[in-house]
Amino acid sequence: MKPIVETENLGKEYGQKKIVANLDLKIPEHSIYGFLGPNGAGKSTTMKMILGLVKPSAGQVKVCGTVMNRKNRLEILKKTGSLIETPSYYGHLTGRENLEIIAELKQVPAQEIDEVLETVRMENQQNKKAGQYSLGMKQRLGLAGALLGKPGLLLLDEPTNGLDPAGIQEMRELIKSLPKRYGMTVMISSHLLGEIDLMATHVGIINQGELIFQDTIEHLHEYSKKRIRLRTLDDGRAVLRMKDKGISVHKGREGFLIPDLADEVLAGLVRELSDSGIGVLRIEEYQKNLEDIFLDLTGKGMSL
Repeated sequence: MKPIVETENLGKEYGQKKIVANLDLKIPEHSIYGFLGPNGAGKSTTMKMILGLVKPSAGQVKVCGTVMNRKNRLEILKKTGSLIETPSYYGHLTGRENLEIIAELKQVPAQEIDEVLETVRMENQQNKKAGQYSLGMKQRLGLAGALLGKPGLLLLDEPTNGLDPAGIQEMRELIKSLPKRYGMTVMISSHLLGEIDLMATHVGIINQGELIFQDTIEHLHEYSKKRIRLRTLDDGRAVLRMKDKGISVHKGREGFLIPDLADEVLAGLVRELSDSGIGVLRIEEYQKNLEDIFLDLTGKGMSL
């Protein structure tokens, strides 16, 4: 799939502080691109640069194959929708009245308002003042406004922040439906790996302003290789015995880790350890979950 968003050596500095550095994003068309990173990693700044809300210190942004600049920014933005940080709204107006203003600014037909209200499931709340909405309803209102005009690209910055579990699930299912329903490409930032895992087709991981992983969610899962965790009465001697046999050993939180072995090979190994006076206390399968991988990728001095 061709990228609908592509950045080249994108960077942003405030004074002497680097917020984003040498960022090369490639967001495939019709994908849900999860943009992951710890708080303060540079996610919001990157999304603002893609939208032209923040001027890059270095590099460039391409949207739909066109390099964004001051002259064409507004034309490009007509093809995008966004919900960055907190939703903006007029609290004294109803949800529908807020959407009517956005529709007029975007120059889209008024009948689209009914469609987006149905999409975000707030038809019954449309005539309530926006200032009286719950946080979840405000998020839905912001998303409804972003959907007006049926943009080809939608950028959502931490859209599940502050939502209760039911609200998170509803927002997740809604986001997942957008590429198929409207042919959209969705870029969604989060520091919650579990949420991205349930939604995204592609993932980019940023840490301290630098991209440290970018690929499909399936490829990210491939880093989770099954291994065997062993714990013995004398791990030091056991590790030496493993190395003598040419078995790679990695220190684990409890005991040590060796590659996944065939059952008969593992049984022979355990027997050999026992015969050598090294009592085996525990044998178990161990497989990294995505949280472990995320911590490895973003941890100090650690990478996969």
